[in-house]
Amino acid sequence: MEKERVRYRRPFLYPKQEKAFFNEARYSLIEASTKSGKTHGALIWLMEQAALYGDKTKNYWWVAPVYAQAEIAYKRAKHAIQEPFRKTNDTAQTIQFGNGAILHFKSAEKPDNLYGEDVYAAIIDEASRCRKESWYAVRSTLTATQGKIRIIGNVKGRKNWFYTQCRKADSGEKDMLYFKITAEDAVKAKIIDKEEIEDAKRQLPENVFNELYLCEASDDEGNPFGITNIRNCIYAIGSKPASVFGIDLAKSVDWTVIIGLDARGLVCYYERFQADWKNTRERIKSTIEKTPTWIDSTGVGDPIVEDLQREFPNIQGYKFTQSSKQQLIEGLVMAIQQGKIAYPEGSIVSELESFEYTYTRTGVKYSAPEGLHDDCVCALALANHGLITKPVIGSFIPEMIDNNNNKKNTLEW
Repeated sequence: MEKERVRYRRPFLYPKQEKAFFNEARYSLIEASTKSGKTHGALIWLMEQAALYGDKTKNYWWVAPVYAQAEIAYKRAKHAIQEPFRKTNDTAQTIQFGNGAILHFKSAEKPDNLYGEDVYAAIIDEASRCRKESWYAVRSTLTATQGKIRIIGNVKGRKNWFYTQCRKADSGEKDMLYFKITAEDAVKAKIIDKEEIEDAKRQLPENVFNELYLCEASDDEGNPFGITNIRNCIYAIGSKPASVFGIDLAKSVDWTVIIGLDARGLVCYYERFQADWKNTRERIKSTIEKTPTWIDSTGVGDPIVEDLQREFPNIQGYKFTQSSKQQLIEGLVMAIQQGKIAYPEGSIVSELESFEYTYTRTGVKYSAPEGLHDDCVCALALANHGLITKPVIGSFIPEMIDNNNNKKNTLEW
């Protein structure tokens, strides 16, 4: 018996929305404004996974913080698919497609109830409001199938697993992609009215509006630099030669980061990579030449720095202890707060914003949150340390903004 052929046309998605969901990455993390179309895009992606690639042995999950939110997505999916092509169970909140694949809409309220199944693709909805234990459970269901997942949500502070995973994806973690869809993107795509966004801005507290519509996390405290200060120092990478380099060497799964600052404190060289020691050594040598360079010589870095110093006397080692790291980071804090340093968007900013401090019995401890990196922060701090004895010409904050409050493309000195 010949199978019936069905023509499928994907519903409209604006380019940024489509790219966030339909890509080759196993993990796609999307911080998105409210009403920017994240649920719509996620539903289309998950339904395609089930309807086009599934069969009667395969399960697909939509997981939301509570039952009521999962029910909203279930009703939208049920309405979107014509009845001849699906069977629904309102009690279990499942949709079975003609190929036998089943789409489940589940609550994350009880993480223990999420273990056990083999899942071929999944969505975690409103991830910033889901407990991390739910993420652990959902991830376990994808192990045998090596299934893909799309994790979506509004921004809600910095101290949650979704924010941490987004920063990992944004820093280039393997098999992960990060996307940010703001209300401005939705306005450009004509799915939100600009006047509605302006009204929300007038009605809501600034930090709430920034999180819900601009995908900018509020400062949950614990960041030594200050989020506003960090953003005030964002600037295009410089073209003048480096006056000093700071290097944080890779340890285990970390990254080697080389940052060069010119005489004004502007990042003019940035490289972040993972390589074996032989290639790392050659890249450092060809980059720094005779420029003064500070390298983290803690632990395994000690013999590496000693080896380099035999050929390059311009290299200085810096051993990290809690006390020495505190001094180093506090020097960077001062430089950022005073606008005496600047750096481009990307991994440097991401690490600065997630960096935190805690008070301990022996002093202040500075580090990246568990699961994140601080290689860029350390390299930047080392480079800044190298400039401490040099005069820093000017300050970046006043020159970065023109009379119309727009960032300028060039600095004036």
